[in-house]
Amino acid sequence: MQPPVRPTIPIAGFLITLLGAILFSTKAIIVKLAFGATHTDALTLLTLRMVFALPFYMGVALFVSGKKANVRMTRPQWLLVILLGMLGYYVSSLLDFMGLQYVSAGLERLLLFLYPSFVVFINALVFKQRITGVQKWALLLTYLGIAVAYAGELTMDTGRPGFYLGSFLVFLCAITYSIYIAGSGKLIPLVGPNKFTAYAMLAATAGIFTHFALAGQGEILTAGRALWGYGLLLAIFSTVLPSFLISQGLKRIGANNVAIISGIGPISTIAQAYFLLNERIFAAQIMGTVLVVLGVLLLSWKRPPTAVAAG
Repeated sequence: MQPPVRPTIPIAGFLITLLGAILFSTKAIIVKLAFGATHTDALTLLTLRMVFALPFYMGVALFVSGKKANVRMTRPQWLLVILLGMLGYYVSSLLDFMGLQYVSAGLERLLLFLYPSFVVFINALVFKQRITGVQKWALLLTYLGIAVAYAGELTMDTGRPGFYLGSFLVFLCAITYSIYIAGSGKLIPLVGPNKFTAYAMLAATAGIFTHFALAGQGEILTAGRALWGYGLLLAIFSTVLPSFLISQGLKRIGANNVAIISGIGPISTIAQAYFLLNERIFAAQIMGTVLVVLGVLLLSWKRPPTAVAAG
């Protein structure tokens, strides 16, 4: 009788992370639609996003803090949660929104999805976490697919005004977000995914609101219902739901696997950009899609239990 097999990562963690990555991939589409329909600026749109998201995170923060199983964070943990929240959802999001004013949704995904490699390297260099053979192959396939998928678009977009500025802003976004992912992967097992996410997002919201109070254009908020509608969409489907899903994924399967599975995001963005933004799909993008999907599926490959490392 053959011994039972188990997946390299829990299937629930895999699916939770996959859904979170797909929902996150809608952000660029909604932002581009909002810029085109309302002519708003990045800071205003980001502020509206957090106005609608704030009640959810406050509610979760109060709920988890009142539970008997609540873990009281130490002062260093509080400082890290605040720092990571500011980097991951204030600085990173602002850089991303600003970059999307100059580059297409497809190119934004390409540059932003440099972050999984940054996460893996941070974990290896700072936290001494070994990069497994499966993760190496998955990274190779994922990034090869991303490179192939966007080769044509990179050539086309260089003529757009602000192309290099926008690319640089999204590149910086990828760096700050990778720090958030790597750091949260270490804190979440200690304080819990829901508590970490709620307080990190509250810290980011405080930073965004302060920035808007100092430099924002308040009159834009009364421009019309459409702008508020886009803010609500961003809050629910591109912020609240995916942030908690990704945090659960970090708890269940670890930061490296979350980073690699999130490689499905560009594929989702390509499809949405085609139908909603009329962005063209190239043969190279189809080839890249296949490679990225193979990289993601590699993480759910089954092997004998003896090959699974002990925790």
